[in-house]
Amino acid sequence: MDARETTPDAAAPQGAPPRIAVLGTGYLGATHAVAMAQLGMEVVGVDTDQGKVDALAAGKVPFFEPGLPELLEQTLATGRLRFTTDVAEAVAWADVHFVCVGTPQTKTSHAADLRFVEAATTAIARHLTHDAVIVGKSTVPVGTGARLRELVAREAPAGVAWELVWNPEFLREGKAVDDTLHPDRIVLGGTTPASEALLRRVYATPIAEGSPVVVTDLPTAELVKVSANAFLATKISFINAIAGVCEAAGADVTVLADALGHDVRIGRQFLDAGLGFGGGCLPKDIRALMHRAGELGAHRAAGLLQQVDEINMGQRERVVDLAVEACGGSVLNRRIGVLGAAFKPLTDDVRDSPALNVAAALHLRGAQVTVYDPEAGDTARATFPTLGYATSTREAVEGSDVVLVLTEWREFVDADPAALAALTATPRVIDARGRLDAPAWREAGWALRALGRAA
Repeated sequence: MDARETTPDAAAPQGAPPRIAVLGTGYLGATHAVAMAQLGMEVVGVDTDQGKVDALAAGKVPFFEPGLPELLEQTLATGRLRFTTDVAEAVAWADVHFVCVGTPQTKTSHAADLRFVEAATTAIARHLTHDAVIVGKSTVPVGTGARLRELVAREAPAGVAWELVWNPEFLREGKAVDDTLHPDRIVLGGTTPASEALLRRVYATPIAEGSPVVVTDLPTAELVKVSANAFLATKISFINAIAGVCEAAGADVTVLADALGHDVRIGRQFLDAGLGFGGGCLPKDIRALMHRAGELGAHRAAGLLQQVDEINMGQRERVVDLAVEACGGSVLNRRIGVLGAAFKPLTDDVRDSPALNVAAALHLRGAQVTVYDPEAGDTARATFPTLGYATSTREAVEGSDVVLVLTEWREFVDADPAALAALTATPRVIDARGRLDAPAWREAGWALRALGRAA
């Protein structure tokens, strides 16, 4: 089936809002459930974790995402949103079932672990009592949907009509609420006219606001999200590779990126040289795509993604090397203040965080590392309890031999360099995100190094 894109003028079919079940109430599922309720639908969020269900039902979001706690409280108050561990009741009640569970990397390879997706889909199939549409939102390897259709065909009760389609998510942590309520595109894969019409009712509000709808086949829809992440990762690794050239040649990668960004074919976003990407999506998604591409014999794609991954991981080693160099060749018993633990600002997510990876690597070399992050302190401590943790920027910087800015929180970018310099043993800073005002920090007495700029 060829892809087709519809314009905002295509009116969404009318009818009563469908009842929604969202299986999985982690980052994706909780956000999606709240957003669907905000768009006017009755929604039930389903999870096997009673603690998570109880917290959400009480209006408490178990992770940091700007705007989501307030929206959760609002939608709970309307009575349109509830949470449960009773999957049978939820499936029997709902018309549309969104699969929003995680697909982490397996422990033994780069492949995606699909156990949770398969378990959620099986649970839906076994408890169907009336015609329904199963909608995959989780990020999966291409070909997953076809296998899940076979699973549902085996498990669903006879006489119940169902469809399984794919509607990938495109959430950015820190902006997930807006991305769900006002998506820049809605991809529907493997739909029939009936299921497409139903999902247009689900997304009637953003469609009316102008969000384009791309209708395509199941494999293409599965590939859209991982391909988008792979492209963004490639863009980041490209500018980081060029940053190495800039350092060697005495050029400034930031000015270079600004100049490149004026080209409309390239754009400025994701051209910030620095510590590289991390988090729960890009690293594991490009590795899963690399693995799947290899399985399919698409070795050029697999080779490209291997290089992207290697360049990205090399940036972490580069920052460790700069810290060792700043300390005269050894960090043993040196005090290092680390500003940032989350993989990016506006989240408390420390999964595959470059910041924590660097902090842990320096700790293993004998450094006394103290980490501060405005939101991710607790999640970081749970992941790396052997590191030291501070409760403020000043506390992290105090007495340090070198300071590393590893997450570009506004609090760090706007900090007073003169006031911080007075707290240090030696005012040396490594700006691993390229966001500090270098002249101002140097004027305040700091010896500053930044990736992609000459020393």
